[in-house]
Amino acid sequence: MKLRRVSVNWVLVILLAVGRGGEGDIVAAAEVLSSPPCQFPAIYNFGDSNSDTGGISAAFYPAGSPSGETYFGRPSGRGSDGRLMIDFISEHLGLPYLSAYLDTMRTNYRHRANFATGGSTVRRPTESWFLNGVSPFSLKIQTAQFDQFKVRSTYYFKQYGNKKDDDDDEMKLRDSRLPRPEDFSKALYVFDIGQNDLAAGFRNLGYEHLERLNETIPDVVEQLAAAGRHLYGQGGRAFWIHNTGPIGCLPITHRWVVDPVDGYLDEVGCVKDQNRMASEFNRQPEDKVRLLRDELAGAALTYVDVYLAKYELISGAKEQGMLIVKTDPLFSNTKRKKKRESGEGCYFRSTFCT
Repeated sequence: MKLRRVSVNWVLVILLAVGRGGEGDIVAAAEVLSSPPCQFPAIYNFGDSNSDTGGISAAFYPAGSPSGETYFGRPSGRGSDGRLMIDFISEHLGLPYLSAYLDTMRTNYRHRANFATGGSTVRRPTESWFLNGVSPFSLKIQTAQFDQFKVRSTYYFKQYGNKKDDDDDEMKLRDSRLPRPEDFSKALYVFDIGQNDLAAGFRNLGYEHLERLNETIPDVVEQLAAAGRHLYGQGGRAFWIHNTGPIGCLPITHRWVVDPVDGYLDEVGCVKDQNRMASEFNRQPEDKVRLLRDELAGAALTYVDVYLAKYELISGAKEQGMLIVKTDPLFSNTKRKKKRESGEGCYFRSTFCT
């Protein structure tokens, strides 16, 4: 199958679906809007806070304000006041929002399951959630959870799948919340992970040892590819792979930037070295995806350039009416330093904070 590299407007990139375009194509906005969505019966997602819909919240403690406030009207388990990219993908495909695998409260797995947790890494973590916010549920753990989910849900579906109308209502309800075994081979498998591997490197190695971080990238990429191969072996055929965003533009990155030296930030206000490393990190997975296209017969792989889409949004934030904190008096260096020392975070609702 063909590899597609997607690079479009941020609002539109979340609406794309596998199955259109050829090798090397850049899908235009008009094509996205005019093309019908693909028919996937289910979505299975693997990732970090960029796509976590309640996993880490269920595992440790509920997400605090402003999680879910502007759209769901209640804590949603998301690291956002509104929806995430995976939510918009689900909407475009006509599927319900993804249920977190770790959340057992009224969870419905019929058309989806989300194994992502905030703070997850591709590689096995060497830090703790309580110290640095690193999730114990690395990508390998997430794929192992999928294996168990597939085996157990298939077993119970077969146990309750042929119940008649006069059978126990609880059994029928249980059946209705389980995925159909045949849907696993028709589902869309999404990867949105890797950002925290870079963040851990920046945190533990420091800028004077960035070359050592660069040396870890091939292993991260190979483990990501191994996860894809594993899911292919489990029947997966449609894969949607996000690269990592411009980590040097994240609010948490700016939280620690006080009186930067000349050349430390780019013209947008993002940390140059972090974004340069993110760009190198993204180059290698794209090359690996091209190889997997030939290796995994019958598989469709879509590579989404989230980095470019996000950076274009950030660089044009002012024109779109979003907050640019480097020019906002609330986030002057003096006040930002006080916020940092007090441990406060960024809690603006429906506003982009950098």
